[in-house]
Amino acid sequence: MENPIFFDDWAGIGRILVTGVLAYAALILMLRSSGKRTLGKFNAFDFIVTICLGSMLSSIIISKSVPLIEGIVALALLIVLQFGITWLSVRWKPVENLIKSEPRLLVHRGVYQDKAMRRERVTIEEITAALHQNGRTDLSAETSVVLETDGSLNVFEAA
Repeated sequence: MENPIFFDDWAGIGRILVTGVLAYAALILMLRSSGKRTLGKFNAFDFIVTICLGSMLSSIIISKSVPLIEGIVALALLIVLQFGITWLSVRWKPVENLIKSEPRLLVHRGVYQDKAMRRERVTIEEITAALHQNGRTDLSAETSVVLETDGSLNVFEAA
C-alpha cells in the first residue's frame, strides 16, 4: 500500500512521539522564560500569538518536512517577537495603541450606552449575565459596566 489511511509504520509513530514531547517541552520552557505577560489574560494580539504557537507546534509534531530544530527556532522567533512587541508597547504609545484596545463604558450609572454596545457588539443579555456573575439581579442607578481590553465585563458601583 502506497498511502495507507490508518497506519504507515512504527517509525512515523515514534517520530511523532519524540518530536511532540521535545517540541512541547521546548515551548513550555520558552513560554515560562518569556515572563508572565506571555501567559497572562489575552487581548486580541495575545490570542493571535497563541493560535500561531499552536499551529506551529502541530506542524512540528505532524509534518515530516519540518525538522525539530527548525520548528523550535520558529517557536522561539514568535515568542521573541511577541516579547519585543509587548516590551515596546509599554515604552512607546503608538505601539501600545496598535496592539491594545481601550476599555469601553457600556453602562453608565444604570443607563445602557447603546452606541458603545453596538460598536463593541455586546448584547443586553451579556451585560445581564455579567451582573448575575457579580451577584446582582438588575441594574441600579449606581451600576456601571466596562468592557475591558481582554474582553471581560467589569461591573462596579459608583461611589
